[in-house]
Amino acid sequence: MSRRATDVLAEVDAVAGYTTYIDLIQDLIGEKEVIATAMTKEVDRVAAAIDIALSGRSCAIVSSGDPGIYAMAGLAFEMCREKKITVSPAGTDSGGSANAEKQLQIEVVPGIPALCAGAALLGAPLTHDFAVISLSDLLTPWETIEKRLAAASDADFVIVLYNPKSRRRSGHLEKAQKIVLQFRDSRTPVGIVKRANREGQVVTFCDLEGLHRADVDMQTIVFIGSSTSVRYLDFMVTPRGYAAKYTIDGKID
Repeated sequence: MSRRATDVLAEVDAVAGYTTYIDLIQDLIGEKEVIATAMTKEVDRVAAAIDIALSGRSCAIVSSGDPGIYAMAGLAFEMCREKKITVSPAGTDSGGSANAEKQLQIEVVPGIPALCAGAALLGAPLTHDFAVISLSDLLTPWETIEKRLAAASDADFVIVLYNPKSRRRSGHLEKAQKIVLQFRDSRTPVGIVKRANREGQVVTFCDLEGLHRADVDMQTIVFIGSSTSVRYLDFMVTPRGYAAKYTIDGKID
């Protein structure tokens, strides 16, 4: 996380988050008031955090990675809009309002998303255009996910998959693999990162043909290469295109 994130956690009166994420930052929040809820209870904890903020105290809503990528920042704004709460960026003057009791300041503190942490561990798989798709159909219909997988595959994007498998969705990764195989060579390199930069981190490689056998879970990010992606020693690289325009072997023409 960024230094700003640790500063905010030290300054706020309360912290709200998924129980697993609260456990990860317990050393940083000490005896602060905590609102911890299980998975699928996102609305409840964001509502509790908003109520705390409306009472005049500060509250941090924590997410893993970056709060604006498959996380809680969007829901916080949605709920404030639904409740007709006047919000402004933290540190700015909201300009005043007749409904003074329904004014909040919101700061979205950027973090290091799993796609960046995972890419760094693999090497440089995202040096060229890429698409990020979640395989979770809890909030997005599977038919929509299938269309996005096909479109990204056809356009030859490197594809980053979030939420590749859970106990309830054990077959989604194989379904995604079959869609991508309609457009990609079976030997396309795939990088798999589990628990990036956390205890239990695992980095592995396979080819697209063998992806369905990979050991993945909800804390895993999958990187499916484009037609130009390659394995180089213990790394995965997607060239930006310099070799097609410049001499990069160190020789001078």
